[in-house]
Amino acid sequence: MKICMIGAGYVGLVSGACFADLGNFVWCVDKNKDKIKMLNNNKVPIFEPGLDDIISKNHIAGRLKFTTNLSLAVKSSNVIFICVGTPSSKKNKGADLQYVYKVAAELSQFINKFKIIVTKSTVPVCTGDKIEEIILKKKRKKLFEVVSNPEFLREGDAIRDFRFPDRIVVGSNNEKVTKKFKILYEPLIKKGANFFSTSRRGAELIKYASNAFLATKISYINEIANLCEKTNVNIEDVSIGMGLDERIGGRFLRPGPAYGGSCFPKDTKAITITGDFFNTDLSIIKSVIKSNEKRRLILTERIKKILSNKIKNKRIAFLGVTFKPNTDDMRQSSSLVMIPYLAKKGAIVSYYDPTGFKKEFSKFKKVKFCDSIKDTCNKADLVIIHTEWEEFKALDFMKLAKSKKFKIYDLRNLYSHNLMKKKGFKYYSIGR
Repeated sequence: MKICMIGAGYVGLVSGACFADLGNFVWCVDKNKDKIKMLNNNKVPIFEPGLDDIISKNHIAGRLKFTTNLSLAVKSSNVIFICVGTPSSKKNKGADLQYVYKVAAELSQFINKFKIIVTKSTVPVCTGDKIEEIILKKKRKKLFEVVSNPEFLREGDAIRDFRFPDRIVVGSNNEKVTKKFKILYEPLIKKGANFFSTSRRGAELIKYASNAFLATKISYINEIANLCEKTNVNIEDVSIGMGLDERIGGRFLRPGPAYGGSCFPKDTKAITITGDFFNTDLSIIKSVIKSNEKRRLILTERIKKILSNKIKNKRIAFLGVTFKPNTDDMRQSSSLVMIPYLAKKGAIVSYYDPTGFKKEFSKFKKVKFCDSIKDTCNKADLVIIHTEWEEFKALDFMKLAKSKKFKIYDLRNLYSHNLMKKKGFKYYSIGR
């Protein structure tokens, strides 16, 4: 098929590259000239394991092209995916759909024959109705069909998630169009992917409901971890014991910092705004949001206790600052709350992350990026394991602590209490 991805961000770039890898001809369109120039020079603007190889292979093969020319890409394609951002609105914390609607208005000018227009972006229920309304102002309905095909890509695992998805959800009010999507996704269906078709509104809501439920599991286990710390119970035992129940399952039951990233924080807020609009109180999800916001404060308070409320001039090292491993995404990461707080209290903060320097901390004089784990931990009073990057899972702390024994606060429970105690470290973790 001939495909156009509007928006060469995370979703558009990963999906576009993977569609091309399945043998389709794909245009990736973006208004950012510098980004398109980078991509045409085989440079990838985001960090995602394996993505650069797929882009390079398909770009060289001529199946994947990058352009700022929306007219060319739309007129050359049968299926047009809208993959622009839907950030939280500054006005009411709901989804800001201005970019989606702007794209709808723009592409309507270039619909020269029947097109399938697909929302890949995460959008609230009824967004497809509005897109259809916008395009209908300029085009007859028979020239297009609006479909919802939400993405379920996890940062750091996006390539695998595309190739081996749990499910493919297609929301369409047109059976013929649904059949075309079955053809598009046939290579994945043959490998075992579940193809689920529903109404357009149904697909839009499935995405939000899924993310809200996963966010709920994370906040729930974090609260249980708080209780474990007070009752001298190991949260890992509790998580395993719960996860063995097939009705619950073990995924997303690992305690840690507050959930972050590009999806859970904004999507939980957006679905509650939608609920309010339709006079439906989503009280559980509202509680989850409050719990997650409180989580960052709880962890910060514990750092104060570990340091006996003496933060000024203490050397604190952060290992990892992204919200999860295998991504350079800093959005809503707990480190964005913890590090500025400690710096303002007079701490000397160093950090190391495999994805490099972070501009978010550049305004703080006492926050320094280090090129290695060794330099980060040098002379540290406290080492905080914030992100569970693979290279942090088997560190030799005895070597790192040659000058002095630092305290360790492990926010990901990567190490054994007993082992750390034997080595003479004061070791703190989550829910243990």
